[in-house]
Formats: sequence, structure tokens, C-alpha cells
Amino acid sequence: MRAATPDNQAERLEELESYGILDTGAEDSFDEVTALVKHICDVPVALISLVDADRQWFKSRAGFEPVQTSIDMAICAHTILQEDVLEIRDTQEDARTRDNPLCTEGETPIRFYAGAPLISRSGYALGSLCVIDTQPRELNEVQREALTTMARQVMRQLDLRRALRNEAILRDEIDHRVKNSLQTVASFIRLYTARAKQDETRDALQAISRRVNAIAQLHTELYQTSEFDMIRLDTYLTRVCELMRGSIGRNVRIRTNFAPVRVDSRKAATLAMIASEFAANSSKHAFPDGRKGTVTISLQKDAEDAIHLVCEDDGIGDQAETLRSEGSEMSSIGMRLMESAAEQIGGQLELGAGPDGYRLSLVTTPGSAEAGPREVLFSAE
Repeated sequence: MRAATPDNQAERLEELESYGILDTGAEDSFDEVTALVKHICDVPVALISLVDADRQWFKSRAGFEPVQTSIDMAICAHTILQEDVLEIRDTQEDARTRDNPLCTEGETPIRFYAGAPLISRSGYALGSLCVIDTQPRELNEVQREALTTMARQVMRQLDLRRALRNEAILRDEIDHRVKNSLQTVASFIRLYTARAKQDETRDALQAISRRVNAIAQLHTELYQTSEFDMIRLDTYLTRVCELMRGSIGRNVRIRTNFAPVRVDSRKAATLAMIASEFAANSSKHAFPDGRKGTVTISLQKDAEDAIHLVCEDDGIGDQAETLRSEGSEMSSIGMRLMESAAEQIGGQLELGAGPDGYRLSLVTTPGSAEAGPREVLFSAE
């Protein structure tokens, strides 16, 4: 006997679809439930069944081979019509199951069935947690209570799974929109930079471009991390340096040596800005007449867990126009930005030029760190 169609069938199926669970693979959190219920109820079969429009599909199966059956044979379709456990002590004596092929055919037809409905928070019965035996029988009170309790646990697992799925969808949508917005801003900056006629304007736009690129990369790192606001600073700075390669002179290489340190996004963005400003100013002032040189950026952790960011070049050093030169307003602004950024994260910043180049040192306390630096060399050659 085929079960009647629920009065709220359209809404119920919409609710079931919202879980995104149908036709998904096996999951331990569900298989552990069926294994436990099978043991408690001392039966050969336990199932988590979800009742679709024209089938019942099994999310978890313990002792049962088919992954689904037609709705005509779905005993669980009867279960979802009530709020309590449906227990059929002998399927051959019950009008709902006596003509069901699952109960009359094969070497081991179903002779006993008990199912607790899986009811969502909105009140829709999506399926059941059921147990099956090949002999007529009945559950005792403890087994019946266990079946009901574990059915609630299955729904909690389904609700958690749906919440995580919806969060992932929302996060993907936000990520897509942020990426598009940053790409649009970057495109406008490149357009205005190409049209700029004054060096100061071009310098300002290039500084803005570096910040946008760093923010875009920071967004990528935050999206990929599993630690909320904490990111791998070495990975982030490496990618920022890769982006910088396109905006500095081809005669200048960037060498990096970063220990794997984890910090919060605010500190990461600040350190990236300082490193990129230093590299940009070195490229502009430290290597006149197209001479070749190297900017080295290193990140280490000391025994007291303090982060040391060191930026240095092997340019003309104190022979160059200093970063505080009144003749270079943008360089002066860049210098003030680095000083202000260091102060905001409680860092101690030191800058100095010598005959062998220019050097910046920043010391700040990390959130956490790991041992083992990695070294990378970027070059246009």
C-alpha cells in the first residue's frame, strides 16, 4: 500500500532540498548513528531514509544494500505522516505493508519495521531513522526511546551540515564580489596612472595601486585560511612581493627570506605596506642610471617570539636622495606612512643609510610563530 502524499508536500520537498543532502556520499557522523542504533535495537538493518517526491533515498545504510527504493515501496513514507515512532510488529499483518514487495519477496523479506520521523525545526518530516528485522518482533521501551533520541541527533547533524553549506555559499558570493570590486578599482588606477603627466601624480597612484594589490592578496589569504583572522604572514608577504615585481624597475631583484609566522590580518596588512613602500622607494632612489641591485626583505622570529622585519638594499645608500628629502613629497609621505603604521601595531622602526645601502628594521610582537625560514628570489631576468 502506497503511503498518502503529505498535505504539505511542496513545502516539505522544498525544505528537504534546502539541506543539499540527497545523493551525497557516505559520512561518518551519520554511519555511526545507524551502527549504534542497529546494535541497541539488536536488528540486522538500520537506515537513515530521506523521502523524496518519487523515492526514498538512504543517507546511511547498515546491513542493507540498495541505496534507494521507489516511493511505492517506501515504508518510511508512512512514517513521515506521524510525529511519533511508527512500529509495525509484523509487516504481513499490517495493511500498509502486507503487499509491499520488500515485505513479501526475496530470500529475506522485511517482517518488522520501526521508524522515528526526522522532523526539521520548521516542522517538516523529511524522512526517518528506521530499523528492520526479518522476524516479527517489537522494541522495548529503552530501544524505542533510543530510536527517538538518535533521530533527533540525525536532525542536528543535518541542521549543522546545512548551516555550514549555507555559510560556504555566502562566503563564496562575498569573495566573488570583493574580488570584482578590487579588480575594478585596480583597473581605474592603472588607467589614470597611464594618463598622468606629472611624476608626483604617477607616484601617488602607484602607491595606491600597491595598497590595493596588497589588500586583494590579503583578502585571498583570509578566504583560504581556516583560522578566521589569523594568516600565514610568510605566504602573504611572498605573494605581495610577487605582485610588486611588476611595478619596480627591471634592474632590481627582490630577495625574500621569511620564517613561517602567523599573525592577524591587521598586522599582516601593515607589515606588507611597509615592505612594499620600502621596495618601491629603493627601486626609485637606490639604483640610479639603471644599475642592477637587490632589495632583500626578511622576516624572522626571535627567542622571545618577537617578529623582526628587515628591509635593505645594496644601492648607493647615503649618496642617494634620502626618503625625507623635501624635493620628493611622495617619498616623504611614504616615510610618514611607514612610521605611522609601525606605531599603530606597537612596533619599533629604525631607518638608516650607509655606504652599502639603505636599511629598515621593524620589531613587533607576533601572535604566534613557527621555526624554519624559507627563501625565495624574484627577478625579471
